Amino acid sequence: MAQLITGTDLARQFKSAVKENVTNIQKRDPQFAPTLIIVQVGARPDSNVYVRMKRKASEETGIRCVHKNFAEDVNEYELLQAIEGFNNDPSVHGIIVQLPLPSQLNEQTITEAVSPEKDVDGFCEANLGKLAKRGCEPSFVACTPRGVMELLKHYNVSLSGKNAVVIGRSNIVGRPMSVLLERANCTVTLCHSKTADIAQFTKTADIVVAAVGIPRFVKAEWLKPGCVVIDVGINYIPDATKKSGSRLVGDVDFDNAVKVAGAITPVPGSVGPMTVAMLMQNVYESALRFRAIARQHNVSLLPLKLQDPVPSDIEAARSQTPKHIAKLASEIGISASELELYGPYKGKVNLNILKRLNHRKDGHYVVVTGITPTPFGEGKSTVTAGLVQALSHLDKLAIACVRQPSQGPTFGIKGGAAGGGYAQFIPMEEFNLHLTGDIHAITAANNLLAAAIDTRMFHESTQKDADLFNRLVPAKKGVREFSPVMFYRLKKLGINKTNPDDLTPEEKTKFARLDIDPDTITWHRTLDVNDRFLRKITVGQNPTEKGRTRETGFDISVASECMSVLALSKDLKDMRERLGRMVVASSKTGEAITADDLGVGGALAVLMKDAIKPNLMQTIEGTPALVHAGPFANISIGASSILADRIALKIAGTEADEDPKKDAGYVVTEAGFASDIGMEKFFNIKCRNSGLVPGAVVLVATVKALKLHGGGPSVSPGKPLPDVYLREDVELVRKGCSNLKKHIENARKFGLPVVVAINKYVSDTAAEVAAIREEALAAGASDAVVSNHWAEGGKGALDLAKALIHACENEEHNFHFTYDLDLPIEKKIEIIAKEMYGADGIELSPLAQERMQRFKEQGYNNLPICIAKTQYSLSHDPDLKGAPTGFTVPIRDMRLSAGAGFIYPLAAAIMTIPGLPTRPAYYNIDLDENENIVGLM
Repeated sequence: MAQLITGTDLARQFKSAVKENVTNIQKRDPQFAPTLIIVQVGARPDSNVYVRMKRKASEETGIRCVHKNFAEDVNEYELLQAIEGFNNDPSVHGIIVQLPLPSQLNEQTITEAVSPEKDVDGFCEANLGKLAKRGCEPSFVACTPRGVMELLKHYNVSLSGKNAVVIGRSNIVGRPMSVLLERANCTVTLCHSKTADIAQFTKTADIVVAAVGIPRFVKAEWLKPGCVVIDVGINYIPDATKKSGSRLVGDVDFDNAVKVAGAITPVPGSVGPMTVAMLMQNVYESALRFRAIARQHNVSLLPLKLQDPVPSDIEAARSQTPKHIAKLASEIGISASELELYGPYKGKVNLNILKRLNHRKDGHYVVVTGITPTPFGEGKSTVTAGLVQALSHLDKLAIACVRQPSQGPTFGIKGGAAGGGYAQFIPMEEFNLHLTGDIHAITAANNLLAAAIDTRMFHESTQKDADLFNRLVPAKKGVREFSPVMFYRLKKLGINKTNPDDLTPEEKTKFARLDIDPDTITWHRTLDVNDRFLRKITVGQNPTEKGRTRETGFDISVASECMSVLALSKDLKDMRERLGRMVVASSKTGEAITADDLGVGGALAVLMKDAIKPNLMQTIEGTPALVHAGPFANISIGASSILADRIALKIAGTEADEDPKKDAGYVVTEAGFASDIGMEKFFNIKCRNSGLVPGAVVLVATVKALKLHGGGPSVSPGKPLPDVYLREDVELVRKGCSNLKKHIENARKFGLPVVVAINKYVSDTAAEVAAIREEALAAGASDAVVSNHWAEGGKGALDLAKALIHACENEEHNFHFTYDLDLPIEKKIEIIAKEMYGADGIELSPLAQERMQRFKEQGYNNLPICIAKTQYSLSHDPDLKGAPTGFTVPIRDMRLSAGAGFIYPLAAAIMTIPGLPTRPAYYNIDLDENENIVGLM
């Protein structure tokens, strides 16, 4: 009698091992949850049995099993959409389609829709093809053939050099079985039910695998005495002795074959249990693979084609072929379902990624700021790009979080703001222009609110109270209902009624009549272009407005409070609430009038619902960058969005069993202008809102800029550069370091280490650089490092990256804010002026005092402060270079951004929409004969 090769005990061992492995990993990593999706269409009794069996095995192994049962008449498109959703869900590790399918569905189309990386059944074209191709490994091996190989191994069946016959050519068993036996060095013959005289092959076979699907097809007389017989068949034949009326038999005549074979598998009790066990093993291994991929973050660096001299920024950018943005997303662990493509090189990241990665500890957080800006340009964006490129060269996951440039400066003076040389963001044309339309959405929302203000005043002035209420809450089919947005105003008024007809006449008047005081309107219209002639305009000139004219003006779009709201929102709901809270004016009785009072808060959120998703782009070396929001730094907070930072920090973060210092990646973001403006607002406003705390500050300085701060002659666009900026002058550099020292001092006041990045120019000398380093270290910097990323890309910033890593991983952090929120408004302004600017104090104009008093009365005293002042000096006077002292900061006006959540005083003469110079950058911008954009910097 043949030895019985049973699989029940071995299958139990495999399932126990899977259970133990899953449990052990979950002790270290609670987020580890291998998940199998079973797709079933209809409710065939035999399919139900198989599904129950797989669900039971999942329970036994600690695998999460989700049974998705679709109606018998489901259409193919709907089913394919569901499978695509499972493919794109990072929490799903295995998908099986329970066969057979109803006749209206194409089985080949449906099963091939399953991603090869999740095809735990192992019979899609990609996995079968890789199994058959020499030198390739599939993601999965079909469960039954894999189980057979494990049985043969367990029973010490020798395979090398043996003759094997496989009967059956299905993709599920026969074909993969023959390949696996061949890989084990068997000589394999593949037969099937149509093969003539199968016995001539089986009689010489050492191993026979029967998978033809015909009861007792293989006869005992076909077998070579002592051979090994593997019966894969599952066939039901009539049997009156059984309660069910049938019994299960295999493809082999077992009762007779057992007397000839040396070893044989019984049916049931051998291959079946192993098939289910291998399915569980495949799901477990898939979960391990996805876990490893999620932690690897293998960002492939794009090679640079360096040129000397370095070409123009746009030429350098065009010398590189960017990665497809979906590839970059995959490299950093963003799933296909979390990325919305906007062409091949940019996409929006869905906020759902924060839920998936919420368990991770944040990565290292770094902010880049600079010394007081000069016409030379200090290169913060270039340093940001170069630094993330360098960190990637050091095998650190690094993500840049930067603002989207406004088209105002792009067409005005700067000509672009994507970095430069071999440290920039690409495609730089898209980065500098429309990108994904976020700024246009801001503009549309801002101007809708502006229109709502004038419209409401017009209609209130032309209608009686009752008529106004009836038009705001019209009866439809005899029933009046408040719009959802109207409940914000009702709540504010203390009216708890939900039926409009229940309001008293007095309540209806209070609800309907905002009674806006035109002199208190602070909301301007916007556009994303520098246009000085729109700073003050008159609206209402048309006869249809019946003489209701008023003076107003335009701001540049990135100065809109809508942009600040975008940058500071934590999620879509938070953005909706903030937009509704924006104060646009006061009533004649002093009540703050908000966007929700006007009924427009929800509409603003609708216009900005896509803008809230950060944009994924890349540097010139193919490292990731999240580009999002762009509030002006001298008017607003000057930082990219909290959401972009949070997403990046989770992507770069660590799992529970990883070292949060050594294994974490780096998020490098940028604060607009210098430490006195952008960095101060970054910490006191953005970090206060987000709860995120950076580990270090990178302070950018250049030799040329420090010479200007040391008393060097002024420079102007289009004029020859004075000789002092092109030759060595160490003393002038040292004098200018007074400005550098003040910015180091400012950063250190927040309790963080400071690394000075000396952005290299060709004309810099070793002595000048040494002087900067000496002065920086004496002022308290952790290090001061020359960086040549502009000419060399990431490799030129390696020393800077190493200094930053050392600061983040080894130096003490003791972060704290500059002021407490419960201090009076004027005291908070004074603290900023003294601590950050070096002023003796502040002076409030009568207008500023009047506005401040109104804000206090309206309940806005506890907001942080966002001072709008010149970026060209630590003081309010752009002509005062270096580190001026002995000055008083004049506060001429004060405005409220209640939705964004800050008060912004205006120091001296600050324009909320820039003007164009005599020769704007648009003179250089055009299309060439090949329709390529030229002239961007």
